[in-house]
Amino acid sequence: MLQLTFRRLLIKSKTPSMRNFSALTDRLSGELDAIRADGLWKNERVITSSQNAKVTVDSVEGEVLNFCANNYLGLSNDPRLLKAAHEALDTRGFGLASVRFICGTQDIHKELEEAISKFHGTEDSILYPSCFDANAGIFEQILGPEDAVISDSLNHASIIDGIRLSKAQRHRYDHINMADLEQKLIDTKDCRHRLIVTDGVFSMDGDVAPLLEIVALAEKYDAQIFMDECHSTGFLGKTGRGTDEHCGVQGKIDIINSTLGKALGGATGGYTTGPKAVIDLLRQRSRPYLFSNTLTPSVVGASLEVFKILSASSEKVEKLAANVTQFRSQMTAAGFTISGDDKCPIAPVMLGDARLASEMSDELLARGIYVVGFSFPVVPKGAARIRVQLSAAHSEEQVQRVVDQFIEVGKDLKII
Repeated sequence: MLQLTFRRLLIKSKTPSMRNFSALTDRLSGELDAIRADGLWKNERVITSSQNAKVTVDSVEGEVLNFCANNYLGLSNDPRLLKAAHEALDTRGFGLASVRFICGTQDIHKELEEAISKFHGTEDSILYPSCFDANAGIFEQILGPEDAVISDSLNHASIIDGIRLSKAQRHRYDHINMADLEQKLIDTKDCRHRLIVTDGVFSMDGDVAPLLEIVALAEKYDAQIFMDECHSTGFLGKTGRGTDEHCGVQGKIDIINSTLGKALGGATGGYTTGPKAVIDLLRQRSRPYLFSNTLTPSVVGASLEVFKILSASSEKVEKLAANVTQFRSQMTAAGFTISGDDKCPIAPVMLGDARLASEMSDELLARGIYVVGFSFPVVPKGAARIRVQLSAAHSEEQVQRVVDQFIEVGKDLKII
């Protein structure tokens, strides 16, 4: 009888009508209304084609030029990757239905980890479902209360979230400010280990981390360096090895995290690469690795093909570099403010006002140019922008068309 009464009480307590959800939903509705009123609402445009230099978008007539994808090398729909993905699907199946340490590791997973290590010139590598997971899984495991993390103030959200999971002391230095970084290193001189944490390329600004100076400071103060390479692996540097190659410090970055979901095919997956001791510990303790399903065979097969392509030729790296120069030089000459490094394919067109960024991106879409305006909280208030991303898949004519349309719309909106 007592058990029956308890069960009835439990069921009654879980009845939605008996709980005060309205207070929560009313508050959230108010926040959503404020987002709309401030011009910060983000609409998701629906693509009805494969990812490429040209795409079709729901409710937009005809094809549009896509200048907002992370498809830097134009590999997301490359026939060689599609073939490799199909072959892996046929020979290794659709999924593993397991985490790696139980029955989720195939021979091709180990092959891919070896290919990543060879590409970066590191001892070992470990795969994750995404680089967000890789960033979430590393700091907590390699650092303790006796250690310090010294992080660039504009590092990616996934890095920030990962650092929060660690018990290490947390310090931020002003964005790419080496004097402030040095002061933070001095302030933490009594810590057991100090890890300098930076993006290689900052995804919203197109800035490139000053690795020469960072390496010099790390050597001076006996610190280690962690770098997130999501927006540089595969295309930055002469052969696409990333920011360390671009800056001439290959072999001097201790730990690199990156993704398979941007330049390297654009699907999903991330990894950590670095010293074997670090990788071995992550296999034993990193929670996103231990408790997430393994990467699907089709993604692994296609990713292996990507590293073969990059090892054989730098043609796509060179094509992307030419497109970047064409766009940045002409937009600057037209009077636009383009932030970031001149070599970076992330080319933010700085506008300041959130409504203006949204209005301009909508007008460009109507003209067949697919770009997206970014505003708070993705970027700081007053720093709204349209982030243009160049790809090796873009032709010279397509780059010229997007420049011409930006100029026309910029004049109409009195931006230039």
